[in-house]
Amino acid sequence: MLTLTLNKSLRRMFALLVLCMGLGLVTSPVYAADEQSSQQQAKSKTSDADLWRAVKAGEPGYSTDKGLDADVLINVAGNDGKVLRNTYLKPAIGLAVVGVFAAFLVFYLVNGPSKLSKGFSGKMVLRWSKSDLWLHWIMAISCLTLMVTGIVIMLGRHFLAPYVGEGIWAGIIAFSKFTHDWSGPIFMVSWLLCVIKWMPLQTFKMYDLKWFLVVGGYINFGPFKGKHPDSGFANAGEKMWFWTLAIFGLSISATGVMLVFPTLDLPRELSMIALLIHGVSATILIAFTIVHIWMATVLSEGGMECMVSGYCDENWASQHHNVWYDEIKADGTLKYKE
Repeated sequence: MLTLTLNKSLRRMFALLVLCMGLGLVTSPVYAADEQSSQQQAKSKTSDADLWRAVKAGEPGYSTDKGLDADVLINVAGNDGKVLRNTYLKPAIGLAVVGVFAAFLVFYLVNGPSKLSKGFSGKMVLRWSKSDLWLHWIMAISCLTLMVTGIVIMLGRHFLAPYVGEGIWAGIIAFSKFTHDWSGPIFMVSWLLCVIKWMPLQTFKMYDLKWFLVVGGYINFGPFKGKHPDSGFANAGEKMWFWTLAIFGLSISATGVMLVFPTLDLPRELSMIALLIHGVSATILIAFTIVHIWMATVLSEGGMECMVSGYCDENWASQHHNVWYDEIKADGTLKYKE
């Protein structure tokens, strides 16, 4: 009886052992498959990370599209340029508009305009021809149009879009873009004609240095009060404005053409550089334009009349442009308004 019980126990242990070994043989490939799958997933994750890192770095791939830069998914230069635009260029434009205008407003409130020391004579001297007036105002209007629409395009989403509906903002930005693009050619042609026609009058002379030292005679207090420096047809400030307009007008025109015509198939990096140069040039021109408007209007008594009728008061000519006035008086080219 004891032997029979022992044999049954041994058989049961043997069966249990065989069963465990069988389970081990069956489950071992499963564990191996799980391990292999984990390794493949790790490799896949590593491969995906490397691919995404390359894409973000702007590395090209392969595409059947034959367009320019079609094999590049992310334009790194464009992203970097956008950061520069948002970080530096937009604040600079805002400062040029608000800061320069505010500075001259304070100067005007404290200092007042530059008065004619002898008052108005009532005699009007010819200063600008009709063609000069037409050129000036065509360029001025197109330039101001470009500046206003450019500011709306660059900064409008910050100071205008939040306060109007989406539909109105869409109309404003579309109109600004259309007007900006079509004002450009008008500005470029008038700018070129003005530069060619007026350049001979814009050469710097030694007496222009003194004009800067006494701030053009515009300050009405302290040691500068009553100082009227020598000046030719254009004073030193007007010459500085002219050459600023000539240089940055060229750069803004060239880059504007590059941006308006995408059919030129320019590399994306070059397009972004053109956009940044366009913005920097616009910022400088905006600042100088505000200065020019202040100096020619409220800060100079009798100055605005020159660009309205082409004539200036004789006392204004002798005070602000004495070298030119003496020259036309001496050579007999002085013409009074009849």
